[in-house]
Amino acid sequence: MVSRSRDTHTTNRVVRIADDDWEAFGQAAGGRNRAQVLRDFIAWYLHRPGAALPERPAPGTRTGAS
Repeated sequence: MVSRSRDTHTTNRVVRIADDDWEAFGQAAGGRNRAQVLRDFIAWYLHRPGAALPERPAPGTRTGAS
């Protein structure tokens, strides 16, 4: 089931991601920028016009293994 908080917001999606990966992703993406990085990646993956692959952080700026 999905929920909408307001008509002006996009629908919430549920994605299962390990806690340690989600935390490391937040640190690498800049905390509240995770959603934007994911939207940018999806647009690139779907070959949307003008979409670019999100830039990855430099090595050593993230935590966690692999």
